[in-house]
Amino acid sequence: MSKKRQNGHLIKEVQPGSIAAELEIEPGDRLLAINNETIEDIFDYQFYVEDTYIEILIEKPDGEQWIFEVDKDEDEDLGIVFDNGLMDDYRSCHNKCIFCFIDQMPKGMRETLYFKDDDSRLSFLQGNYVTLTNMSDHDFERIIKYHLSPINISFQTMNPLLRCKMLNNRFAGEALKKVDRLYEAGITMNGQIVLCKGVNDGDELIFSIREMMKYLPHLESVSVVPVGLSKYREGLYPLEPFNKEDAKEVLSIIHGFQKEAFEKYGTHFIHASDEWYILSEEALPPEENYDGYLQLENGVGMLRLLINEFQDALEILKQDIQGNKVQIEAKEISIATGRLAYRFIKEMAGEIMKVLPELTVRVYEIRNDFFGEMITVSGLLTGQDIIAQLKGQHLGERLLLPQNVLRSGEDVFLDDVTVAELENALQVKTDIVKSSGYDFINAVLGKD
Repeated sequence: MSKKRQNGHLIKEVQPGSIAAELEIEPGDRLLAINNETIEDIFDYQFYVEDTYIEILIEKPDGEQWIFEVDKDEDEDLGIVFDNGLMDDYRSCHNKCIFCFIDQMPKGMRETLYFKDDDSRLSFLQGNYVTLTNMSDHDFERIIKYHLSPINISFQTMNPLLRCKMLNNRFAGEALKKVDRLYEAGITMNGQIVLCKGVNDGDELIFSIREMMKYLPHLESVSVVPVGLSKYREGLYPLEPFNKEDAKEVLSIIHGFQKEAFEKYGTHFIHASDEWYILSEEALPPEENYDGYLQLENGVGMLRLLINEFQDALEILKQDIQGNKVQIEAKEISIATGRLAYRFIKEMAGEIMKVLPELTVRVYEIRNDFFGEMITVSGLLTGQDIIAQLKGQHLGERLLLPQNVLRSGEDVFLDDVTVAELENALQVKTDIVKSSGYDFINAVLGKD
């Protein structure tokens, strides 16, 4: 097998103690083939490494090629991290969706924020939602062949003509037929509806949910999220924000179908994101209604999970206080969050102060001036908004910020402000808090 024919995939990292580490495969090596088959991308790689016996062809930086014979457990990973997670170029979206948030961003931000992905491989690898309109026939056939799942699908509507309008793609309605093939092949799916007022809500939403229920059990869950509207919508499709009464109507529809789905299939199936409960001022559902939090990444049940974890951690804290096991690092701290979670974070801070009266926790609601006040999630807050609204406030000895305000794995906000720059501007030590209720209490106490 010649080096000229096979260029391979650059290995970025080898996990300690893994099969690859035992074989002395190293960063800088290239994977050329598995079982004498060219590896096109992550689809191929994940398929071939599932076997209990595989042959791996590796090329060293000096051009020397090694062949390894590997006996392993089924589904046991090799422990290789590639320089490109997809093992191929990322594929961009060719739709022009009326609700696309990327089209609503201001000019002058970093280039990567304007990239629209609609890559089915990202759905499998990272949980991204895809419209099926940008998927090649080759990729679709490989999903069926390799039985890759779950595949996360942005439905928006089950009305083919309306889907063409919403995605601005004349093939968008036809693409829904691919769902039939996925269902027939037994591929696990999850769905999403971005709800737009006066477009795919009301009777259209009822129709869509009814049609999607036909794909149970392979379509495990569907989330309904309100369209995010920034202040940068000039020249875009005219969309209006939902109000309290709209939210109540959406929840009424969803709760009705949840009852029906649970009686017939033992699952609630269709789920409302947390925004609907905040907007309608209705109570969050109990944990059992979320079916194991299948739609957590879409903001479905994030607040319920946070509250439940917090209550568990609070009980542990109370026991530790009785046993004199609690030490507080700071007497006065502050927390900043988006409008969506503000009320809940403030209530949680209040409960902590009840059991630790010597501690003061101030919670600040950050208004999203950068994207506009209708954007309420903390994940879209910018460093400049946080700085502007916290300047001159009583921040105490530490400021806590939720982890999702930063780029994944980095200390940079959406607007390229760094945590260090924020600390310098506000003159306060800033701690980034993970998303669980347990992490919340530990962060308040100053624990790592």
